[in-house]
Amino acid sequence: MTKYAALLRGINVGAGGGRRVPMADLRSLMEGLGHKDVQTYLQSGQAVFTAENGDEESLAAGLAQALEERFGRTFDVIVRDHAYLRAIGEACPFPAAELEGRQLHVTFFATSPEPDRFAEIDRADYLPEDFRLGDRALYLYAPDGLGSSALAVRLARPTLLKGLITTSRNWNTVKKLIDLTRP
Repeated sequence: MTKYAALLRGINVGAGGGRRVPMADLRSLMEGLGHKDVQTYLQSGQAVFTAENGDEESLAAGLAQALEERFGRTFDVIVRDHAYLRAIGEACPFPAAELEGRQLHVTFFATSPEPDRFAEIDRADYLPEDFRLGDRALYLYAPDGLGSSALAVRLARPTLLKGLITTSRNWNTVKKLIDLTRP
């Protein structure tokens, strides 16, 4: 049995809106898919679970289909196992131990993006902010937080991310998901 984290993109956990997914409903739906030890983390679209069968892509597709059937909308879902999440933590190119969680973010990609996509961004224009590509991930250092990051705005442009399934998490959440998926 392998422990995984499911990362849902763009859900609304608050009242109203067509993208609302209550975490209790998400847990129930995942248990209905046969997943074990399901728990959600925070109220922002991530869950950890144990599964006997499947790989990251098939588990993500199964959860996305179940969400669409239950809520009548499509949701982007990325599933990653503990080994991958641990590797993401270990490969961080920035001094994570010295930073606040709000200063470091990871954008997860469903598939590896072509590095050429990001070649036109002159990182010197955004200093001290910076980013680095990793394995199906982009690390973003935003010393003043994501809310005031010009680089985050540039990296989120639809033309840059066209055709990619992505979702971002701050470093505190990444660390917690590593812990929660630990065997």
